[in-house]
Amino acid sequence: MKALSMLKILLITYLFTGLLLLLLSLGLYRFGLTEKQVTIGIFAVYFLSGLFGGFLMGRSAGSKKFLWGIVLGLAYFVILTLVSLGVNHSIQGGLFRILLNLLVCAAGGMLGGMLG
Repeated sequence: MKALSMLKILLITYLFTGLLLLLLSLGLYRFGLTEKQVTIGIFAVYFLSGLFGGFLMGRSAGSKKFLWGIVLGLAYFVILTLVSLGVNHSIQGGLFRILLNLLVCAAGGMLGGMLG
């Protein structure tokens, strides 16, 4: 049951990510954001998506909410990395950026799970 629930929540989380990235791209178009601002925006999207998904997962889990939130955040990161690898045929940004993405996704998921 938890696996099916997690897959549904991951799908909802990625739809939420798409909406946030659309808003970020509109901001880029409308306000001419710099590369640094867009990078910060992308990290914010990852965190907010993890927070949202972790919140939904925490509501669904009932107990050990923070743990389920972390699991969701890690699953979100893994799928995000695999899709990026499939599209770009390489991992962009180096080890530090990958670890930072992992931390942001897991922390967002954990916090969302605790709030859920």
